[in-house]
Amino acid sequence: MSSHDRPWHKTAVFYEVAVHSFLDSDADGFGDIAGLTSKLDYLQWLGITAIWMLPILPSPMQDGGYDVSDFEGVRPDYGTLDDVLTLLDEAHSRGIAVVTDFVVNHTSDQHAWFLEARDRASPKHDWYVWTDDTSLYCDARVIFVDTHDSNWSWDDVAGQYYWHRFFDHQPDLNYDNPLVREAMTSAIRFWLDLGFDGLRLDAVPYLFEEEGTNCENLPATHEYLKSLRTMVDREFPNAVILAEANQWPVDLLPYFGDGDECHMAFHFPVMPRLFLALATGDATPIIDTIEATPEIPQGAQWAVFLRNHDELTLEMVTDDERAVLYEAYAPEPEMRKNIGIRRRLAPLLGGDRRKIEMLNAVLLSLPGTPVIYYGDEIGMGDDNTLPDRDGVRTPMQWDSGPTAGWSDADPASFYLPVITDGPYGSATVNVAAQKEDATSLLHVMRSLIAHRPPEFGTAALERIDTGDHSVLGYTRGRFAIVANFAQDRRSVPVESIEQIAGPASSDGKTVALPPFGWAWLITRPEES
Repeated sequence: MSSHDRPWHKTAVFYEVAVHSFLDSDADGFGDIAGLTSKLDYLQWLGITAIWMLPILPSPMQDGGYDVSDFEGVRPDYGTLDDVLTLLDEAHSRGIAVVTDFVVNHTSDQHAWFLEARDRASPKHDWYVWTDDTSLYCDARVIFVDTHDSNWSWDDVAGQYYWHRFFDHQPDLNYDNPLVREAMTSAIRFWLDLGFDGLRLDAVPYLFEEEGTNCENLPATHEYLKSLRTMVDREFPNAVILAEANQWPVDLLPYFGDGDECHMAFHFPVMPRLFLALATGDATPIIDTIEATPEIPQGAQWAVFLRNHDELTLEMVTDDERAVLYEAYAPEPEMRKNIGIRRRLAPLLGGDRRKIEMLNAVLLSLPGTPVIYYGDEIGMGDDNTLPDRDGVRTPMQWDSGPTAGWSDADPASFYLPVITDGPYGSATVNVAAQKEDATSLLHVMRSLIAHRPPEFGTAALERIDTGDHSVLGYTRGRFAIVANFAQDRRSVPVESIEQIAGPASSDGKTVALPPFGWAWLITRPEES
């Protein structure tokens, strides 16, 4: 285990990494753990204190590794368990925690458990959810509406329908079976025992089914999570478990329990409202959403983000708000996926540095632990010609070379292609060039992280009445944050004694904000 002291997760800055797209160290066209390890110095230089890795377990890769075929192994393309141990040792020696994805809800249809479960006489049959009647659990919504119109799919071998909340190649495990719960707890123990500082539990709301419900957030799920937390606290007291649940905060509150379930959960609703505020020039929905967020137990923490490896979900906005967001950020059909937008941060904002920097400044100062998506620190683009969400998971652009310094393999063998053309191509958008340019987005991001005070991870938020609906304002302890979501200059009354970051200017009583300008301010001396 690492030497991190709890609650390290409350003041961390996370960096989300798709390992298959970060660095290919062995020239096979697929990023690997050794490649990530070789770039730890870069992440330390950037100021990152925690890495969140997308799945590295064996998988057919029909869903980016979220279709797991073995819960206690490493996909050979990524490397070996020894490579994982080296990564953990090297990261910890730099003060960087490492968290990885663990898919709790389902397996791949290529997992040995499911292959055996297709035999109705096998004991493994009851490890999954089967039926002859597809009207069962009819109140459960279909999540991937672009792909499926039912949560049931037929299996010719079993002669029954099996349950899947996601793709049909991802059958759901039957958590009503105690053997399933034991097996999954054992697998979680396996990864924490290796030295991971935490696990992000993917798709956690859907573990159990119950007729007459929407099959989400059921009491049995929380009973299981409490048992899991008990094990983690007893055996791995510095580790954290993070709930991935695309839910409203009031529905997520039970995932913290009384401080006896998950340590962290993602705050989904605040993210689309940041983009909505930019589209409308009205920052009110941001602060309203934050103030409506219920209090969570001491030691618990929200995780906040701008973009990640999935679509920018619009499930938690109104129909009218969704129409505004689609028109502003996804005018072309290929930019949309499910109920969301499959674009990276920079192209979403038209490459406008002012908007990109302001949203990151707000992100880093919001209540919770910020998560930066790999490549967003340099303003990488997306490729909407790729299927599903792969367009936002393309290889990291390290330099201006023909393969962006990502791999020495033949580009024809790449798991995903490098973006080489257009305004976000690797010839102009890459780490090497931006490290040499002190005015680059990369240096701005590094400065933001360096100047981020610990209070941003722990202090309560209080609204500042800016008197202007376009200007977001709040305090975090002795710090004030103001951000202008309008495309013209604004001035707001905020008393301060020092400005620590931002393109605004302050005379101690009033802050003058350029279009999409922002400021981090100190409002009072530090208490001795």
